[in-house]
Parts: sequence; structure tokens; C-alpha cells
Amino acid sequence: MPLLDPAKRPDQLGSPLVAKMIKIGSRVNTKLYKATGGRLGKYWRVGAGFGKPVPVCLLTTTGRKSGEPRTAPLIFLRKGDTFVLVASQGGLPKNPAWYLNLVADPKVTIQVGKETFDLTARTASEAEHAELWPELVATYADFDTYAAWTDRTIPVVICEPR
Repeated sequence: MPLLDPAKRPDQLGSPLVAKMIKIGSRVNTKLYKATGGRLGKYWRVGAGFGKPVPVCLLTTTGRKSGEPRTAPLIFLRKGDTFVLVASQGGLPKNPAWYLNLVADPKVTIQVGKETFDLTARTASEAEHAELWPELVATYADFDTYAAWTDRTIPVVICEPR
């Protein structure tokens, strides 16, 4: 992981407008992805993904307060039947809601294209995190930047078949 330097995090990331833009962008991406079976919205093309688009899945968790399904588009790394996710939220100070939801109820589904997988999610151990982090950064280099912008350890989530 990079050296911690939250002071280098752009001030505008703390703006409520940024959080709102992330939420709106996620909703639009999710709707397009679902409506087209992943033909639209299946690649992240922002930041490090601009020159090297990275695959996106749809993670559905159960809302820890509402009990309702909650879906988020996320960059993922696939290792056989296992999916690896990063709860970076762009280096914001708090973990994303989807992560809090799967901690409360680890039964999740992931959609890749038209395929859906029933999985159990768990936070990677420290050793697993250290092993997976370089692969995740190779997939999407901005994960390292996000880690440098926050004082929290960005969780890595492993989703395995039920």
C-alpha cells in the first residue's frame, strides 16, 4: 500500500456534492447495466480506467436498515469462482454503504453481464489483503491513490460461492 497522506486528498472530495454525484452515477450505471444485460455500463472508463477500461459487476446486498435489496456497480477482480471487490469509495473517509450491508448480511449476488452468482462475502484477512492488493492495483491503479487519501484501511472483500 502507498504511504498514508490524507492531506493530499483533494478538498472537493469532502463536498456533499461529490457524494451525491457518486450516488447518481451509480444509479444510472446500474439501470443501464440491468436494462442491457451489461452491454452498457460493464466497463469503468474514469481515472486509470480511461486508457485501460476495467470490468464492472453489479453487487446486490441487503440493506442493513431497510432490509431491501441494494445494488452498486463495482470494479472487480475474478479469480475462478471467487470475486474480489474493493470498498474504496474513491478514498472518502467512510466505508461505503454496500460494505456495511454485507458485513451485516454476507449473502450477496453479483451480476456480470447477464450471469448472476449467489455468493457469501467476507472481508479479506490482513494476509489476503496484502496478497490481493497488488493485483487489484494492477487492475485499477487509482486504488493506490484512494488508499493514500484516507486514514482508514480500505477493505478488500472476497465473495465466494454459497
